Amino acid sequence: MEAYDADRGDVLRRAAEAGVSWVIDVGADMASSRRAVALSEGESAVFAAVGVHPHDACTLTPGALAELRALAAEPRVVAVGEIGLDYYRDLAPRGEQRRAFEAQLALALELRRPVIVHSREAREDTLAILRAAAGGQGGALRGVMHCFSGDVEFALAAIGLGLHIGIDGPVTYPRATVLAEVVRQVPLEHLVLETDSPYLTPQPRRGQRNEPAFVRYVAERVAELRGLSVDEVGRVTSANARALFGVKMS
Repeated sequence: MEAYDADRGDVLRRAAEAGVSWVIDVGADMASSRRAVALSEGESAVFAAVGVHPHDACTLTPGALAELRALAAEPRVVAVGEIGLDYYRDLAPRGEQRRAFEAQLALALELRRPVIVHSREAREDTLAILRAAAGGQGGALRGVMHCFSGDVEFALAAIGLGLHIGIDGPVTYPRATVLAEVVRQVPLEHLVLETDSPYLTPQPRRGQRNEPAFVRYVAERVAELRGLSVDEVGRVTSANARALFGVKMS
């Protein structure tokens, strides 16, 4: 994203110094998807995801979908995303959001790529569309509910469909009691740690731009909630992410 244009190399260096061995740079529209692929081709620690966010659902024309198919087949691309539904901001008509979500889910299943799913104030429609996609492919759906903000019931329903639960900076916020309960109750084997950089900076760095190095604060809070060491949380959630996205580091 443009937020890193001035110091992208330093951001990646700080991530490595903080113990982050690899990063998924996630596209939100066609332009950022192209840039994510380009960055991944020049940085060995960066992989890409390509997709059109629900805010930009109207831009997913047949031509854009064809380009997305070509991008998703690139060797450094490990997922289709960020895709899904956002009924909170409603920046695109809900019918267009559902159409774009369904089309990109179908693409991910066709290419055997996991998905990175955004769902905000759209729980029932998100689950209905995911169920239809999973059912049509014999339960072959894989992916992550990105920056999860729902409750335990929602989390378990998503896990039942083949998805992991993505935990981000908000878990460190004092008022995030529902999310804290999700972290306590969901099996660690179904959690992955994220940042949503440059947004949702963890509490210890609130007011600053978020970046991959700050995922450490998410790990520390998850460890506290689970009664585990940070190293154990890092080991398990990193293994979860590697298996989910098929990442192999040399």
